[in-house]
Amino acid sequence: MPRYVVERTFAKGMPISAEVEGAHLCLEVVDRNADEGVTWLTSYVSNDKRKTFCVYDGPSPEAIRKTAARNDLPVDRITEVRVLDPYFYY
Repeated sequence: MPRYVVERTFAKGMPISAEVEGAHLCLEVVDRNADEGVTWLTSYVSNDKRKTFCVYDGPSPEAIRKTAARNDLPVDRITEVRVLDPYFYY
């Protein structure tokens, strides 16, 4: 399955809290993504909470865009990536 990094910009900051309500929102996103075969792996959030870099496995950029629209999430850029870690060479 291809892996992608999805860059997002939130003008007012990312709206998901670190409380129980935020956890419920995240689980709803995961459920909607599954409908298109998209798996959210992890996200990195800038200190000001205006940018996120989210790692997904999915069948295509189109599937990721479709789930983003269903989840009411912005998409600035989708980049297909491959894993490279420093331990690969040992």
